[in-house]
Amino acid sequence: MELSVQIERWPLASAFTISRGSKTEAVVVTVELRAWGCRGRGECVPYARYGETPEAVVAVIEATRPALRNGLDRTALQAAMPPGAARNALDCALWDLAAKQAGRRAYELAGLGAPKPLTTAYTISLAAPAAMAEATERAALRPLLKVKLGAAEGDGARIAAVRRAAPQATLIVDANEGWNETNLAPNLAACAEAGVTLIEQPLPEGRDAALAGLKRPIPVCADESVHDRRSLAALAGKYDAVNIKLDKTGGLTGALALVAEAERQGFRIMAGCMVATSLAMAPAMLVAQRAGVVDLDGPLLLAKDRPDGLRYDGSVVYPAETALWG
Repeated sequence: MELSVQIERWPLASAFTISRGSKTEAVVVTVELRAWGCRGRGECVPYARYGETPEAVVAVIEATRPALRNGLDRTALQAAMPPGAARNALDCALWDLAAKQAGRRAYELAGLGAPKPLTTAYTISLAAPAAMAEATERAALRPLLKVKLGAAEGDGARIAAVRRAAPQATLIVDANEGWNETNLAPNLAACAEAGVTLIEQPLPEGRDAALAGLKRPIPVCADESVHDRRSLAALAGKYDAVNIKLDKTGGLTGALALVAEAERQGFRIMAGCMVATSLAMAPAMLVAQRAGVVDLDGPLLLAKDRPDGLRYDGSVVYPAETALWG
């Protein structure tokens, strides 16, 4: 099995801003595996929040060349590499390669039903209230909006401005660990007043004890606090849902395992993504079939997606064709 790996940069349509900073391009790492005349591809997004850089992820992937030539498969990969972006790209490439070799779809190999089109959230970046209202007006006809909050102050005014600009949309909020014990209650109240239906990661990972026993007017979803199945034990009593992203679980294999265990423990499922191309979204669509909330809008935020990308009709996203993945 031959490996190629590279870093790609995809300009965004506009700046993407959350509580930790802003960016104008998506930096991804892509993997291509070739064997027996077939090609399998995978894409990941190295994330500095988890100590990852594109160069380090490439180095980790490059180190698997000998194992790949000796037949490293998805099962062995789970033990050979920890969860994270590098394993995600390799795992998804192995799924794609196996599907191409078998002449079947990846969902069939996973024992899943055929994926259906889904409605995805569309992200409103963190900014001043007036700027967020202006961005929301342009997206007001989308049925589900994901609103980035988590500033030091003024989030109540931000979510109120968004609600006025999109009175009919369902709103979810992502604070990206940006709130604290002091502003948690007033921010939750402001979100409840605006009719928000879900709040992601209001407090920093490891400093979220205030959520335990708190009367939450809105369900709270873990994002940075959940990576794989081992993360779930620390979430009981603090979170109602988990955001499953392939870059955290280390690929589709880990994501499907996390879905099954999270459901068993009574957590609601959200399927999320990093800002990336359709190659990263395609395997996540299989996870999203089990999710109550879908957030796979990464390609919608790019200036241009890759060829054979997923088809988006407004906020409805369609499963991948074989030319893309799986």
